[in-house]
Amino acid sequence: MQYNFDQLIDRRNTNSGKHDCNMSMFGTEDVLDMWVADMDFPAPTPVVEAIKKRAEHPIYGYSFASDNLYDAIVNRVEKLYGWKIKKEWIVFNAGVVNGLYSAVQAFARTGDELIVQAPVYYPFFSAIRNSGCQIVHNPLKEVNGRYEMDFEGLEKLFEASTTFPIRRPRIKALVLCSPHNPAGRVWTKAELRRLADICLKHDCLIFSDEIHCDLLAAGFEHTPTATLSPEIEQHTITFMSGSKTYNIAGLATSYAIIPNDKLRAQYSTARSGHNSGNLFGYVATEAALTQCDDYLEQLRAYIDGNFKFMSEFIEQRLPSLRMIEREGTYLAWVDLRALGMNPTELQHFIRHKARLALDDGYAFGPGGEGFQRFNLACPRSIVEEALLRLEKEVNEL
Repeated sequence: MQYNFDQLIDRRNTNSGKHDCNMSMFGTEDVLDMWVADMDFPAPTPVVEAIKKRAEHPIYGYSFASDNLYDAIVNRVEKLYGWKIKKEWIVFNAGVVNGLYSAVQAFARTGDELIVQAPVYYPFFSAIRNSGCQIVHNPLKEVNGRYEMDFEGLEKLFEASTTFPIRRPRIKALVLCSPHNPAGRVWTKAELRRLADICLKHDCLIFSDEIHCDLLAAGFEHTPTATLSPEIEQHTITFMSGSKTYNIAGLATSYAIIPNDKLRAQYSTARSGHNSGNLFGYVATEAALTQCDDYLEQLRAYIDGNFKFMSEFIEQRLPSLRMIEREGTYLAWVDLRALGMNPTELQHFIRHKARLALDDGYAFGPGGEGFQRFNLACPRSIVEEALLRLEKEVNEL
């Protein structure tokens, strides 16, 4: 069927985390919401119909994932990536961040270290800190407007030092964002292999957040980290979900793929007592993975169009700004450092002058200062309005 992504849908007064928290989050109601990474598009029709059908049964008791859902995940992963996984490798979570917390708590103890590659999705930081562990930064390098991994820097993190500052590494895992949020990179096989080989060498687990794996720009392909070799597969916990792709994040259902029996048992023990999804999340995910390829194809094309529109607008009318080239996700990472503002000034300018609700770059860690993240999973008219607001205020500086 044909989807109309130009349609404007009012999400206010629906308890939307993106649209109904402006006063508490931004200090004003008068902002255009382009921050939280969910979409302002309706979910695919088969998903809506599947939820309606299940809702017609008047009892919503305790539930579990059906064999059909397990089969849908197994079949989709093999179809897209040639990765033959087994049903028993799948562990359901109430969202990827929820699953990441469990991974940190399963495999690290107080004071242990986990590596992140900033600027990166900021819940990684809280998952580590709130579990009593330490963040070790392996910042990405910006090379000619494109982000790359710093492999030499990564190797050095595992080196002990007996001179000041004394360092005795306690690294347990690297938390990988693939595709990368907010930098928009779709890591190549060569990049992932080099990263994974370093981790294998130092017995470092990889927690691979691949929630954006379907949301690729034209011409790019996603490689699940665990597919690189049998050895890497045994050292990797892969997190996936239909929540970003099919706009069902509020149904709090995701899954971890853990081929290593020992790691999976340890992870499952850490999840004891945790919610692992819900009735409608299971139903929606099954429908999304089995009936919505047409939706995904049209969605990708529309998001590509939004990025093209924004890129051309900035190039022609806001040349002091710079938009990082996007390979995946629906998130635009925009460099505003040329405006010469510190983080507090830039935040005030974006919220109270341009009247935009965006994600401040500094929240994504070292290297994010001076940037803003725009969510372009919205009708093009919203993208245009945001850029017009920004243009007006930049021209008045």
